[in-house]
Amino acid sequence: MREVKPEPHPGTVSPVEIEAAAESGEAPRWGKGNSRPEEGEFLAGPQPRAHELRRLFRIFQDFLRGLRHLHFAGPCVTVFGSARFQEDHRYYALAREMGRRLGKAGFTVITGGGPGIMEAANRGAREAGAPSVGCNIILPKEQQPNPYLDLWVEFRYFFVRKVMLVKYSYAFVVLPGGFGTMDEVFETATLIQTGKIRQFPLVLMGTEYWEPLRKLLDRMIAEETILPADSRRICFTDSVDEAMDHILEAAGQLGLVWRPRERWYLGESKVPAKG
Repeated sequence: MREVKPEPHPGTVSPVEIEAAAESGEAPRWGKGNSRPEEGEFLAGPQPRAHELRRLFRIFQDFLRGLRHLHFAGPCVTVFGSARFQEDHRYYALAREMGRRLGKAGFTVITGGGPGIMEAANRGAREAGAPSVGCNIILPKEQQPNPYLDLWVEFRYFFVRKVMLVKYSYAFVVLPGGFGTMDEVFETATLIQTGKIRQFPLVLMGTEYWEPLRKLLDRMIAEETILPADSRRICFTDSVDEAMDHILEAAGQLGLVWRPRERWYLGESKVPAKG
């Protein structure tokens, strides 16, 4: 696995996550609460202008890192979901099969690079001989990405990572997860609703888990805060076949380019798949 890291020493788990873990009686959650203050300082209001200017260069470096290492990675589909599901869970099996089918269809599978759903999707891609990529923000040093990745890219800023995932993905597949998963669902739904991205498949798998969300969408329609068409753009299914049909149909409408012409202006890299 090739690793691309913005920081050689990412720091440890933050006190906030340690406190939350102590209250629940569990170990700190994967990918939560890195102690590095960079993004927190950025969001803490106005800073001295020299600091802000230096931060703009670091944000530029984050974008450039993503452009260099993901430009020739595609076509990609991103799979989201919780890090907490074990190998014997039905959602792990579903994500693994989804990753395998996406890989067989010629897609690169991108996840957050962690355990659970992320590991399962990357594992399925690896089994299909397809490229497997993990993208996340800087993680505590004791947390390791899952073993089914060909490329591991870390970003300093959440918002840069989110832009990169939308930019290089032709679809999002979402399995049950927590706040981060919900954040991706609603941000993507908003981008589709406002026409920033068009014909972008948003597939939610695990219909039993997502049933409360479907009811919430029905309530939004009834209260006229969204249109019926906004809800219809989200595909709820437990069927890998239905999910793949939905993704491939949209890919055809987009005029999918399977292999961009390779010109290395910025030192871009390929993702070597391991079958």
